[in-house]
Amino acid sequence: MPANTIVSVACIPMRLPFHHWSPPPLFAGRPRDKLDSALVRVQTEDGTVAWGESYCVEPRALKAIFETLIEPLARGKDADDAALLSNMQRVLHNLGRSGPVVHALAGLDIAIWDLRAKRAGVPLYELLGGKRRDRVRVYASLLQYYGDTSKLDAVTTQALNQGYTEIKLHERTADALAAVRRATGPGVPIMVDTNCAWLPEDAPAAIAAMAPHDPFWIEEPIWTPEDDRALASLRETCGIPLAVGENAANALALERMAENAVVQYVQPSVIKLGLTDAWRIAQRCQDGPVTCAPQVAFFGPGYLASLHMIAAQHKEVSLERLYVELAHVPYGRDVPIEQGWVQVPDGPGLGADPEAELAAGQFSS
Repeated sequence: MPANTIVSVACIPMRLPFHHWSPPPLFAGRPRDKLDSALVRVQTEDGTVAWGESYCVEPRALKAIFETLIEPLARGKDADDAALLSNMQRVLHNLGRSGPVVHALAGLDIAIWDLRAKRAGVPLYELLGGKRRDRVRVYASLLQYYGDTSKLDAVTTQALNQGYTEIKLHERTADALAAVRRATGPGVPIMVDTNCAWLPEDAPAAIAAMAPHDPFWIEEPIWTPEDDRALASLRETCGIPLAVGENAANALALERMAENAVVQYVQPSVIKLGLTDAWRIAQRCQDGPVTCAPQVAFFGPGYLASLHMIAAQHKEVSLERLYVELAHVPYGRDVPIEQGWVQVPDGPGLGADPEAELAAGQFSS
């Protein structure tokens, strides 16, 4: 059997306990005290081990998808086959063009990029054409504080004192943005992610109320997030840059939003779409009016893949970092964030492997 033949693919849920200096936020109506994704471990015949990451809401479901669909299709295949992922997508397409099966394939895709770069003995960014910057600015992405202005002031001030110079909110009111602007003062970029807060007819007034506090962009302003006509209309009238893409139904939908300049920023998530599609979207944005600014609300191999992607793409953007206190900080020793910046790792592949406790599944439940 050739050395680069895939002999195993495993899914390892990664559920990181966290605290954000406030009662747990709600997710699907329940308190949320863990941040979930899943490690994807790929091994080839010669013993090389590579890592990816998949979006994961329900670990039992994702593990079943890997065990019954992904691993049987990938095992025995040539990891260097450029058509491997696209062939698997076509086999599985009738199970949905978005959702857990696609997220599983995204994690496998990241692992194969890591594998190819490791086998070549180069950092992943070299496979993307080389890095354009040695370090990347990181912005503190706050979880939701439900408009509690005193909490927003305290957490923003804490982030600024730790060296962050850009802030993102997950809030929906002008009062929340005003509180953070008071804490930062003028000139500090503040992104506002509303998580699809408004219907198209309600968004203009809500954004106008935020405008005096100088938001850098408004993210996911409308429901439904793929309503490209409503987004294009809002872009023309609201006067504030818009960002969208984390919830794109598929890569083609987001690619077309970029090509048609529906918004100013598109935000592919590599753990939902895979690095291959995310990188293609970034290249589409290379010379046009739209900027690719990946969504990075995760901490594992997908985080590092996004870092390599940002280091290699033409337009400079900052890397998102969920601003929470984690029970375990993946890559905290190997790829630390220091004073709001992170160095692009130069080791083979992603530049670091998950720590032993993560790889062993100690944070899987």
